[in-house]
Amino acid sequence: MIEDITFFKKYWRRLVLLLFVSMFFYTSYSASLLIQMDDSQKNHLKAYGIAFWTLEKDYQIHWLLNYNGGSFLLPFHKEIQDECQIRGVSFSVLSDISAQQILEDIASDERNMDAVKLEKSPLIAVYSPKGKKPWDDAVTLALTYAEIPYEIIYDDEVMTGKLSKYDWLHLHHEDFTGQFGKFYASYRNMKWYKDEVRSNTERANRFGFSKVSDLKRAVSNRIKAFVEAGGFLFAMCSATDTFDITLAADGHDICDAAFDGDPMEADVHSHLDYSKTFAFQNFKLETNPNVYEFSDIDVTLGRKVRKDEDYFSLFEFSAKWDPVPTMLCQNHKNMIKGFMGQTTAFKLDLIKSGVLVMGENKAAGEARYIHGNLGKGTWTFYGGHDPEDYQHLVGDPPTDLSLKKNSAGYRLILNNVLFPAAKKKKRKT
Repeated sequence: MIEDITFFKKYWRRLVLLLFVSMFFYTSYSASLLIQMDDSQKNHLKAYGIAFWTLEKDYQIHWLLNYNGGSFLLPFHKEIQDECQIRGVSFSVLSDISAQQILEDIASDERNMDAVKLEKSPLIAVYSPKGKKPWDDAVTLALTYAEIPYEIIYDDEVMTGKLSKYDWLHLHHEDFTGQFGKFYASYRNMKWYKDEVRSNTERANRFGFSKVSDLKRAVSNRIKAFVEAGGFLFAMCSATDTFDITLAADGHDICDAAFDGDPMEADVHSHLDYSKTFAFQNFKLETNPNVYEFSDIDVTLGRKVRKDEDYFSLFEFSAKWDPVPTMLCQNHKNMIKGFMGQTTAFKLDLIKSGVLVMGENKAAGEARYIHGNLGKGTWTFYGGHDPEDYQHLVGDPPTDLSLKKNSAGYRLILNNVLFPAAKKKKRKT
């Protein structure tokens, strides 16, 4: 019995030593960590947070476009490995040779793939009323769940020139026309609606404007200047079409008396200047204050798409020649579940010719996901409210992203968050 115990101890020591030596050589010759983004990934949304966290640690990483769903190749460091394990993100440890083979395969002219270097984490701002919760908006929900840091700004920060310190700006589902979301017909007697009207009016007065619409026009023009100077803009739901409507109106009164106390200008459509918009042209306004719609840009009211058939497809772009839209469309799914919003999707025939459509339901004549350039900057519009809540209503509970951690619809949001890291920019001070 004693001899058996002695033998067991010797055998155990040798086994432990062998495992230690094996791990030493494995990590010594393993230079890269691969975060796969295909169907094998346990948590796609947290993976973006790992990529962002790695950039904050001043490590350069590669975004492998069209490789296993848009995977990330990171330098191997124990702290990155530990962070992946803590956040539940799938990864593989690769040797130098294996990582190099992947990069060589991607570089082949026969492959529609590319490796884009990400160099610096962008400074992120979300334009949102201060009282809103993260679950009131899909982007703040995604950023919070992915553990990507951001700052909330609103009219005060924009009007006092603080927008210039940020690289990337998201527009919370805002109404930039000054019509208070066109909730008048259903909610005008509700306390929250009255409070919103009062606070917005007081803010407009503080900046010297008699109407909320005038303040929102000034804010919109400053946001436009932010993009022209090199900023990255992302907007969803009603922040897309109301932003363009406000730019086109250019100070003309398009608000009914129910919203600002006096009638809108006569023949209001003759005053719209479509040359000033980002994405849309030749649209007509919905001037009835009792109709929950801003214009015919949106498809919601006349839509005939059944819920079980509501999908839109992503376009495939050339990774080597068109890296920007390729980055923005990285996904493990090509067909994305549709979802409603105050602005659900955009009529294809009202989109400017220079705008890039990246996701559409062609049979229904709808564009869901569009992109363009303005000056030195870029913008992306994404229709709908919440990619994992088909028809989100006022007062509905928040989406629990821990149950939707592989959401293809939310991945499009996080592609946009990470995309500015691929472009070298000098931070403004």
